[in-house]
Amino acid sequence: MKTFFSLLVVCLMAGNLKAQQSIAPTTLPQLLKIQDTLSAYSDSTVSVKDDVERAAYNTMFVKKLISALKTPHSFQFNFDSLANVTVLSAPNQSFRIFTWSVPLTDGGYKFYGTIQLATKDGSLKLIPLNDATETFTDDNIITNQKKWYGARYYEIIPVTYPGKNPYYILLGWKGNNDKTNKKVIEILSFEKDQAIFGKNVFELSRKVPIKNRIVFEYAKKNSMTLAFDKKVNMIVFDHLAPFEANMEGNFEYYASDLSFDGYAISYPRLYLKENIEVRNDASNLDELYSTPRKATTLFQKGKH
Repeated sequence: MKTFFSLLVVCLMAGNLKAQQSIAPTTLPQLLKIQDTLSAYSDSTVSVKDDVERAAYNTMFVKKLISALKTPHSFQFNFDSLANVTVLSAPNQSFRIFTWSVPLTDGGYKFYGTIQLATKDGSLKLIPLNDATETFTDDNIITNQKKWYGARYYEIIPVTYPGKNPYYILLGWKGNNDKTNKKVIEILSFEKDQAIFGKNVFELSRKVPIKNRIVFEYAKKNSMTLAFDKKVNMIVFDHLAPFEANMEGNFEYYASDLSFDGYAISYPRLYLKENIEVRNDASNLDELYSTPRKATTLFQKGKH
């Protein structure tokens, strides 16, 4: 048994060391063990039925996560066994963002997250995110990490231009209440030690003011596609509409009308393109925790 355990540890380390060369071999088994504990705490925040218990498990999760991230060069550890937590890394490996949600008995959600910045010496540098959604009277405002429009992000798209500071498009799921869900196209940028959320980049039309953030709301029982297509450099999404004209503005009766719109990415703006055609690979939809079905081929009507 001892020999089997030693072999298992060696195999696990071999599978991780290729991408995690900076982590000391002696600390990798420790991180793997902590990850197992984190996974158990995270699963409990979803499985238990009481909000007080959920909060308690989430508190234990946060403390254990911080303990893990304090490990030198923890930035190189993937944390890829946390089923209820999404970890997205910037393509240039300058930072990564952890986000997760805790369901509430009233049908709502509380979101949690933190940004881990890469450091040369492997020390810990975090920007904790505080979900302040309940205080938002305008979901179009630009905020920072202290007033975060909480969401669980599942895709990150960098927007760069020579000589300009990059910004990052985040696609996220934002469960809302017992009647509706939300999804969000968020913009993340950095100013000194601040994470800035929202940016004046969404151009809907020449007659409408440019927006800082895009939020979609739709019926809880329905699903919505929101994904990035690399082939055409466009964020594609279902066009949402009410079931009947007299339900306008009542989002618990909104769903896809089977048409698609998109945001074309062209620095410095994102330009709305309406009524685009989408060809999708056959796939299952997991509304809550996975990337939605992904449009793989887009054709703007009249342009091929």
